Amino acid sequence: MSKRTLAILACLGATTIYGLNHTIAKGVMPTYIKPFGFIMVRLLGASLLFWLCSLFIPNQKIERRDWGRLFLCALTGMGINMLSFFKGLELSTPINSAVLITIVPILVVVMSAIFIKEKVTLQKGLGIGLGLIGALFLILYGAELRQDAPNIPLGNILFVVNAISFGTYLILIKKLLEKYHMFTLLKWLFTIGLVLCFPVTISEFREIEWSTIPTSGIGSIVFVIVGTTFLTYLFNVYGLSKLKASTVSAFSYAQPLIGILFAVVTGKDTLTTVKVAGTVLVILGLYLATKKPKLPVNV
Repeated sequence: MSKRTLAILACLGATTIYGLNHTIAKGVMPTYIKPFGFIMVRLLGASLLFWLCSLFIPNQKIERRDWGRLFLCALTGMGINMLSFFKGLELSTPINSAVLITIVPILVVVMSAIFIKEKVTLQKGLGIGLGLIGALFLILYGAELRQDAPNIPLGNILFVVNAISFGTYLILIKKLLEKYHMFTLLKWLFTIGLVLCFPVTISEFREIEWSTIPTSGIGSIVFVIVGTTFLTYLFNVYGLSKLKASTVSAFSYAQPLIGILFAVVTGKDTLTTVKVAGTVLVILGLYLATKKPKLPVNV
């Protein structure tokens, strides 16, 4: 298996976990754990896991000139991104979060072209466009799985902030991956993120009554720490080390697809012709966006 194929599978794994997370994380908020308290749990758990993993690789020292970029990556990828998403999920709905995550690839394509001079081919542009159309099909005709959304407009605004922040993170970290091992970066990113978020998250973290959380709730929390945090960041970073930022971001379009398939499997939704059509467009769009273009033949 080529490294490119492995990177594509890693990105697909990350977006699958994200697609499940929209519903799973919502299931324990805010009844058992408030959003900012959840962020504290995520950052603590993932920091520990990444520091443990870093023990098995050669020690790398971060150059002084790279700490500024590292700080911005932590601010956008572990700070603003997580805080705005989980607060938005408390206020809005899983389907709305899946809607607004689809603006990430568009943002990344634009920012990649401007800031890191990444070339966007016609094939990739077509793939991103088809993926967007397919995602919107799935979103507009997808079932609203939950109604516990006290402030949908504010929640949706926070989802947009989340998308912008995550897109910025994907651009910023790309250059660091050319110099450092992914475990070296991630252990420092999550440590810095933990320090940045501590003043905001510590109050709700202290309010968590662990003894009242049922086994299913603990399972959801473990899923968010190990899956939605540790594995997704690891998978995305690996994908970014082998693929263009715009290619990695295109996998965001599969999140509504995964979410609806999860809902169908659990009996909370049913397949329709429109959903099947949307699924086909998403898969075709991802294929075009990730397919390596053929090199021109010299004659």
